Amino acid sequence: MPAHKPSSGDPNTPSRRCHPRMETAGEVWVYWNCAGLEDTSRVRDLCLGGLFIETEAARGVGMEVKLDFLVQEGQIRAAAVVRHVEPGTGLGLKFTALSAEDDPHLKALISRLQSSLRPPTSSE
Repeated sequence: MPAHKPSSGDPNTPSRRCHPRMETAGEVWVYWNCAGLEDTSRVRDLCLGGLFIETEAARGVGMEVKLDFLVQEGQIRAAAVVRHVEPGTGLGLKFTALSAEDDPHLKALISRLQSSLRPPTSSE
């Protein structure tokens, strides 16, 4: 069986993702810390496996990141590692640790994002 390649934007190229990404429509922000740099960034997309944050700060692949989500679902603190860098645009992060207390809050956030993308049902 051939190995999966990273997504190139081509729908015929298999993705290595285990979870589908949810676009956040600009409503999710995260405070993060990586190697002494602290910043607050918009989350472009999110899934149970990780997220993409918008930042001009360059960080190397493999660097550890501590995250604190700024969302209505409650405290979500996680550890992640940089898996992808888009210079001048942002960082793709893979979750490496999420506490049992924070996991339901992350799932609630993803559920809220999913429901906001669904078209309203007609009552005709």
